[in-house]
Amino acid sequence: MSEKISATFYYDIISPFAYLYIKQRHRLEQKLDITPIPILLGGLFRATDNKGPGEIAAKRPHTYQFCVWQAEKLGIPFRFPEHHPFLTVAPQRLLIEQNADWAMVDRAFDYVWAEGKDPNLSWSDFCSYLGLPSNTAKPENPEVKAKLIANTNQAKADGAFGVPALVFNQHCFWGVDTIDWALDYLQRPGMFDEAPYAYAANVPNGLN
Repeated sequence: MSEKISATFYYDIISPFAYLYIKQRHRLEQKLDITPIPILLGGLFRATDNKGPGEIAAKRPHTYQFCVWQAEKLGIPFRFPEHHPFLTVAPQRLLIEQNADWAMVDRAFDYVWAEGKDPNLSWSDFCSYLGLPSNTAKPENPEVKAKLIANTNQAKADGAFGVPALVFNQHCFWGVDTIDWALDYLQRPGMFDEAPYAYAANVPNGLN
């Protein structure tokens, strides 16, 4: 059996698409050794001059209802939290502090998108759900804060502009709908050197 390729998965529990992605990651795990890396999505948006669908009035209901539909089609439990978007600084720092493995990452996403809860409104319950003491404090360690910033900066450097973002072989696959693309690339590693792909990456911008 060939050795697995190392891959990085950038995530923020605020993203319903990241939740739907990790519920399907088994499709990739036969060929990829995927490491989950928590980032701050808001920080990545600011760094890349981007906005999330929750910030765009016309896009918000469309995107949210699409998530409901997609979860139904995939048979994945899904429930929106009390409000959205919400601040994820404390939960993401906690996942860094705990060096969260996939089991804990799954639990964190389930708390938001299966249980339908905002960790900020029920911090003790969130910690218990992760298997931590209910009196676990919100992380204030400067090293943890710095690590979240560093992770977010690294995500940008790796080509991510949102989540979910899977990075391997110096290619970034963004969005839940790119799982099949990543699988095809694994079967066709020269894909991005092919003329149509190379041209598409460098099409002149007619608005400049």
